[in-house]
Amino acid sequence: MRQFNPEAISAVPNLFASAIGTKNTESNRLEGSLLLDRSGQRRRPMSATEEGPDGEASPRAEAFLEILGRVQPGDAEAELSSCSIGPTAEVAEQVLRSRVCYSRPKSAVRFFVWAGRSVKHTSYAWNLLVDILGKAGMFEPMWDAIRSMMQEGEGLITVATFASIFSSYCASGNLKEAVEAFDVMERYGVKPDAVALNSLLSAMCRGEGRAQAAQDLFDRTKATVPPDADTFAILLEAWEEEGNVQRTKSTFGEMVVRVGWDSSNKPAYDAFLSTLVRGDQFGEALKFLQVMRTKGCLPGLKFFARAIDLVARKRDYANSLAIWQMMISDAGLIPNLPIFQHVQCHT
Repeated sequence: MRQFNPEAISAVPNLFASAIGTKNTESNRLEGSLLLDRSGQRRRPMSATEEGPDGEASPRAEAFLEILGRVQPGDAEAELSSCSIGPTAEVAEQVLRSRVCYSRPKSAVRFFVWAGRSVKHTSYAWNLLVDILGKAGMFEPMWDAIRSMMQEGEGLITVATFASIFSSYCASGNLKEAVEAFDVMERYGVKPDAVALNSLLSAMCRGEGRAQAAQDLFDRTKATVPPDADTFAILLEAWEEEGNVQRTKSTFGEMVVRVGWDSSNKPAYDAFLSTLVRGDQFGEALKFLQVMRTKGCLPGLKFFARAIDLVARKRDYANSLAIWQMMISDAGLIPNLPIFQHVQCHT
């Protein structure tokens, strides 16, 4: 697989020649993949019969998708032109969001080029194309598309574009390339900020055993890209996954110093306390829980469920009652069925 050259921000003679000519078997291996919505978040691919964002049915999208799913990529443009139906920018988005395009990336490129002769593609459509190519592991064509977006101007490249790049590289195990992409964001007109950093950290931490790599990136960038509460929540959840109590404690301490206490940051408190409990430091977890209580910053049901299960197993009724009351009265949480079952099982 050829790797991208971060320095190559030059004109691309043939916009998608590399995509159309890349050896990549069309398959359904991306059937369950997630793609970008307009905000850059990930969502499931839509079916051909799904309604568009304006609430109208999409017969034109269905017609285009039938063609893309039926013919070979090399024949797609001719078939699309012969169907006597013209695209719109909205329909182009609907088609690109489909499972057909995610499972047949070369056909998606052919459709994008064909539709682009009639309509001006939106930023969302461009980002979908980048996502399709990245999820297919077609990284050279993906960067061709990004460089073309840069030539188009008008702020087409956004943090959402890079969030897709990070996700694609990390999903394929190419963490180094994902980090390199983060490092060249400014050359493509996008300033790396906490949202971009969090997107990369989150993508990195979806794989097992990557907490240290995420921590290394954070340590290298925190002087120039100020972290926020979400940054620390991502790192804490990664260390929780690996059960590393020491790194969890140091990360939590740095979070309090840098961003302070935030009552909405429940995932961070959940991950921190759950790691302590998992590491047989329940007493210390209770001490931290009391401190959090004074700060008005309590964890969510995840920690309370684990803590109540542990004290119930030990028949530690005093702490069990205290934690239960804190969950109900202070955190305002409603116990779910598994919590009730844990209590009943051990009383």
